[in-house]
Amino acid sequence: MQDFLTAIADPIRRAALQVLWDGSEHCVCELMARLDATQSRMSRHMKILKQAGIVVDRRDAQWVRYRRNPALAKELSGIIDAVLAAERTAERNAA
Repeated sequence: MQDFLTAIADPIRRAALQVLWDGSEHCVCELMARLDATQSRMSRHMKILKQAGIVVDRRDAQWVRYRRNPALAKELSGIIDAVLAAERTAERNAA
């Protein structure tokens, strides 16, 4: 559980989860562009999410594509759903 909580504590990783949580695959290059992060930084963040079991990856030639882990426990998925929804609400209220 510690790895899971640490993984979702970082704002960049939560932003990546906002992108990935729709269920589709995204390559690191897409995440880099959307989140304004360098390749090495984005890869480090994705490694942490993968080690926590939140995302899975698939190699496609020179690209690595990430998506949410379909085997993630429903309880943990629910936590991420709630955190992402709370962030979206906070962003709307701040605007």
